[in-house]
Amino acid sequence: MNPELVIKKKVRSRAGRWWSVIVFCARTAIAAAFCLLVARLFHLPEAYWAPITTLVITQSSLGGALNVSGQRFIGTALGAGLGAAVAGRIGPPLLLFGFSVFILGLLCAVVHADRSAYRFGGVTVAIVLLVPRSGPAWSTAVHRFAEVSIGIVVALLLSVIWPETQEGWPG
Repeated sequence: MNPELVIKKKVRSRAGRWWSVIVFCARTAIAAAFCLLVARLFHLPEAYWAPITTLVITQSSLGGALNVSGQRFIGTALGAGLGAAVAGRIGPPLLLFGFSVFILGLLCAVVHADRSAYRFGGVTVAIVLLVPRSGPAWSTAVHRFAEVSIGIVVALLLSVIWPETQEGWPG
């Protein structure tokens, strides 16, 4: 093959891969910024959790995004509910937290959620029980669930409206 054609082909291939990186970064940035805007419109006190969720989910294909979104939703709902239910109960906070994480794992198994739901739920339980707050625990739990749900919805809408390409990162 002609050496000049080989070089041109390599240059085009690299430029194409860089273009896919630029598009991926723009897609991710737009989704995260839009998600933060939506969460702020709802006046959520920790609106940053919504774009964090979007950033986690937008890194997947639509099929992967649906799976991780479902597990994140289930885990967050269970963690928020459990955290709100046990917050303020009498007993050492360390034991209450440890007990809650244990019960959360059992709840995830009962509803046939996977370990990622348990992981996401554990983060929510930790936020509800361990982060100092001025209001009631149920309010923190509801806000956390709303923030994560907004992030999930925005990420899934993005996956449908602007699907990710399968081209890789330059190496």
